[in-house]
Order: sequence, then C-alpha cells, then structure tokens
Amino acid sequence: MNVAIIGGGAAGFFAALSCREAHPDANITIYEKSGKLLSKVKVSGGGRCNVTHACFRISELVKFYPRGSKQLKKAFGQFDTNNTVQWFEGRGVKLKSEPDNRMFPVTDNSQTVIDCLMREAKRADVHITMHCPVIGIAKEASGFLLKTKEATFEVDKVIVTTGGSPKQEGFDWLRELGHVIEPPVPSLFTFNMPNEPIKKLMGLSVPYVAVRVQGTRLNAEGPLLITHWGMSGPAILKLSAFGARVLHELNYEFNVQVSWVGVLSEREVQEQLEQLTAFHTKKKVLNLNTFGLPSRLWGFLIQKIDLREDITWGELGKKGQNRMVNILTNDIYKVQGKTTFKEEFVTCGGVGLQDVDFNTMQSRKVEGLYFAGEVLDIDGVTGGFNFQAAWTTGFIAGKLLE
Repeated sequence: MNVAIIGGGAAGFFAALSCREAHPDANITIYEKSGKLLSKVKVSGGGRCNVTHACFRISELVKFYPRGSKQLKKAFGQFDTNNTVQWFEGRGVKLKSEPDNRMFPVTDNSQTVIDCLMREAKRADVHITMHCPVIGIAKEASGFLLKTKEATFEVDKVIVTTGGSPKQEGFDWLRELGHVIEPPVPSLFTFNMPNEPIKKLMGLSVPYVAVRVQGTRLNAEGPLLITHWGMSGPAILKLSAFGARVLHELNYEFNVQVSWVGVLSEREVQEQLEQLTAFHTKKKVLNLNTFGLPSRLWGFLIQKIDLREDITWGELGKKGQNRMVNILTNDIYKVQGKTTFKEEFVTCGGVGLQDVDFNTMQSRKVEGLYFAGEVLDIDGVTGGFNFQAAWTTGFIAGKLLE
C-alpha cells in the first residue's frame, strides 16, 4: 500500500508514524512543499514548543476549542492528552507542566521535539520529499494520482495535513474534490489600540482580568498583557479565538471592556472602597491599592479618571468612589485592527467538519482521502491545544481504517 501525506508539519509526521505502526508493510511518503519541516513546532511557545496542555479530562479539554469541540470529543476518545504525554515520554522527551498548565519539554527547546519526530520517522522508514508541492490530486478507481511539478505518482491513500491557509484559494483543490470549505479568517490575534495611552505601560502584565467585546456576547477571563501596540495575553487571545468570525465581520473595529478586578461585581468593589475610605482616610489613594493591581496600572487608572496624585481616601467622596468603581469594572478601550503571529498564525476555517468521519478522519466525499490538523475547520485557544488536535487527528488518520 502506497500512502501519501501532504504536508510536513506536526499532524503530517504523527500521521506517518501512526500509519507505520498500523501498517508495517506500507510505503509511506511525506510531501512537503517548502524546504522546512515541522516549522510551527520550531517556533511554538517562543521556541520551546508547547506540546500540549495538562488538561486530562476530555469533557474539560473540548471547551478550549471554539470550533470542532463536538467532533474532537469523539476523536479524543482514541488519543488524548494522556496519550500524548505517554507517546513523547516513551520516546525520551520528558514533559513538564507550567503554572498555567501548558506543557513543554523539560529542555525548554523545541528542537528536542523535532529531533524526536525526525528520529522516529527515520526509524519507521518514512520517506520525506521536500521542495515538492502537490499541485493536483485526482481520484482514480484504484486510488489517486498525485501531481507535482516534476512528476505524477500513483498512490492508494492520501492524508492531507497541509495546515491552515490565510486565503480561501489555498483550499480550492479540496473544494474541487467536493468538500465544503469554511472561509478562513484569523484566530488567535492581539488587539491594536493605536490611539490609547495605555500603550505606554507596554510590558506590564495583569494576572487576572475579565474582558468582553461591547455589543456582543463575547467574553473571556485570564491574564492580560499590555504591549506597544495594544493588548495581548491569554484573555485577549481567547477572546479573539472564540470571536474570530464576529470580529472579522466588525472589521476589527470595536470597543473592548476590561474589568481589572476580574469577576468582582460593582457592588463588591464599592464595598471595598467604602472600607478603605472609612479606615484609611489620611492615606493617599495612589499608595494603597488593595486590588493587587500593578502599581503602574493603578497610577494610570487614577490619572485616567482625573484624580489628583496626592488625593487621600478621606477626600475621595462619593463621586470619586463611583468613578473608581467604573474604571475598575468597566474600563473601555477602542480597538482598531489586529496583529497576528507570522510564524504561528492560526486560522479558523478549512474543510467543513460535516465532510469528515471523525472515527477515521476519512473524507465523506472521497474514499481513501483523510484529513488531519489545521486544514480542518478546527482551532483551539493558545496553550498547546492546536498541537493536541494535530497529534490526535494525525494519529487517527494514520491508522487508515475503512
């Protein structure tokens, strides 16, 4: 049996290795259009490779996928985070969990993961052909004809692991085979705020905030990072992932509402301020911050609501308290544009999930054609979830079950 895997990324390698395990006699070839293999693995997590996430209950794991959670629930039943950890550690790649549950190799070096996958591919006698874009694929009675610039190959099975595409034309060849293609739009992006003074606090991180997009139902919680272009961090990236299509329709121009005190209610904040006013009348507001906010942010917010730098809690008064409650729970910033990570870009969109059998990852339109990874209309929030989907779908597709 000749098996062609189109795409030399995480899903492609995992599909190849799974295929070898299930089909010892198969002739397996990865076709990679560029001169680089596993390029996203290389840059992921700042070059450390966020292999997966320490979430070991499938019912909880699927909540981190804005698109594909229902289908992945079935797929994770075959290969989940537990299996990922066992797979890598069984091949000499020890993983560690960080406080936010992201999992990295203990070496903190993505090359460790790349070396493992390359070593396993060599051991499994997987052929790798680089600089070899597949420019056409045709279904034949006995299999497929794969066309590259140099030659045409006859194969029995094809696994497509080409990843996401920023443009719909990148999926035209799959649409021509009868598949529905959900239009790709960016997911996982940061918010640009060109006219907001908060950018002067760039580099400042707030451990826990609640954010929402005004006029929508989109909301998220978690750490927030202020950057030289606006806002980033897990809370913002989660908001961008779950709101990918809505924010695209808004042309990335909207107001984001930030509660710097997380999920504390206005009433709870009011009560804390009243206590401060009662017990610390002579202390300066600037010097006493009981909400755990970074001092630079606290000073910025005081300045934003036009309070004197030397005002004391006793001088704050009812109006001052109300302004402070509002800025802490309902601070508004205007977003005008987005910034995506060039090497790590993630899109929602791709092959429609209704066209794929997630028990096997086989196309419902073309027998013998399989999909894995981001070529599907599946994407997760930041934190190792996109790689987990790649490992899982690659593992299942590689088994090539009928």
